[in-house]
Amino acid sequence: MTERERVLEAVAHRDTDIVPYQLDFTQRAAEQTAEYLGDPDFMEKIGNHLAINDWGGFEEVRPNFFKDHFGVVWNRTVDKDIGVVEDYLLKEPTLAGYEFPDPHLCPLAEGLEEFVRNNEQRFRVASIGFAVFERAWTLRGMENLLMDMYLHPAFVDELIERITEYNITLIKRTLEHDIDCIRFGDDWGMQQGLIFGKKLWQRFIQPAYKKMFQMVKDSGKHVMLHSCGDVKELFPDLIDMGLDIFNTFQPELMDPEFMKREYGKHLTFYGGISTQRVLPFATPDEVKRNVREMMDKVGQGGGYIVAPTHSMPGDIPPENIVAFIEVVQNQ
Repeated sequence: MTERERVLEAVAHRDTDIVPYQLDFTQRAAEQTAEYLGDPDFMEKIGNHLAINDWGGFEEVRPNFFKDHFGVVWNRTVDKDIGVVEDYLLKEPTLAGYEFPDPHLCPLAEGLEEFVRNNEQRFRVASIGFAVFERAWTLRGMENLLMDMYLHPAFVDELIERITEYNITLIKRTLEHDIDCIRFGDDWGMQQGLIFGKKLWQRFIQPAYKKMFQMVKDSGKHVMLHSCGDVKELFPDLIDMGLDIFNTFQPELMDPEFMKREYGKHLTFYGGISTQRVLPFATPDEVKRNVREMMDKVGQGGGYIVAPTHSMPGDIPPENIVAFIEVVQNQ
């Protein structure tokens, strides 16, 4: 089986010869592991099953400050991978004076032909990050947006509608290419529950995702959602909307055996190896045991891509990362 065939079988909830896997890294973790192994090209040898076209649209405007396609500037003086928003562009609950970017000028889809050609053997994922809620708060500010949901709901409706229209154009352009899946990145959860509660999610966020999911499903492609935090109360709604693959699947927040039993016929879980408790603090032998146990618990009958719950941060000892690699490569 190729890596792509293996993922397609797993997403169809069928057993595969081995459990498909994906190990992604922050810059610091990649550098530390490369130094530990004495191999700057080690990531190319892991055998990852997904190829993710994760264009972020960032342009460096001054050292360690990056502007995204919506004009938001990110300070990466500390966090080199994402950063924090330097200033919010929507000072008041109005779009007056703000010009949305032209989605036809977004280069997300421009490199997809080459991306597909270079990744024929892997499961090809086009990623739309900061998809709806995150895009809204990066423009308005988290606290302001949450208050706006109560104080200025018409503004929130307008803002999310404009963001969704932008995304729909990107989706249309992306679906012209031979990809397997579109991933929407949008963090909705905290360590305990949703940031804004289920009623507000259903009121403001769900309608946008119904439209976007439907477009992808109508094209015969798969839908993936990345959301950090405890969002399991949304799974019934997300399944009804057509979600195929859920990431990050944090075991601290979602009991893996219960999730598999309750939702495993409908969802493929992607993640499961804790970047909070296991990978930073366990011994290499404990990491190996945890990875094997997770593959046994969740991988039976397909429906699982074993992976860290997020791109591995720099606080993970390189020997634990190597232990993780060894287990998935030697199933």
